Amino acid sequence: MTAVAVSQLSELGKRNRGQIAKLVGVAPFANDSGQKAGVPKTYAGRHAVRRVLYMAALVATKHNPVIKAFYESLLARGKVKKVALVACMRKLLTIMNGIVRYNEPWRTNLE
Repeated sequence: MTAVAVSQLSELGKRNRGQIAKLVGVAPFANDSGQKAGVPKTYAGRHAVRRVLYMAALVATKHNPVIKAFYESLLARGKVKKVALVACMRKLLTIMNGIVRYNEPWRTNLE
């Protein structure tokens, strides 16, 4: 994950969380036109980073206590599994962005 993020996402740590999510393609875009209201979808962005982030989020929902709790809370609120997984992808990306931006290691709890 780190090698792909560093090589394919040089903006990591230099953009805010919304911009970095749009670059990777995990930010939902509305598909509205006139009175038609479509379901927001995630697409475009950097495919290689999104693929690796998907697998990282899939593993994190099973083994990382922070992401697992977030995933389970989304499911408890009635979100579809795929939507919850994409939200976990975005959360992982936001965490990585913060780690690079502030040059701090991963912490599971903030004291």
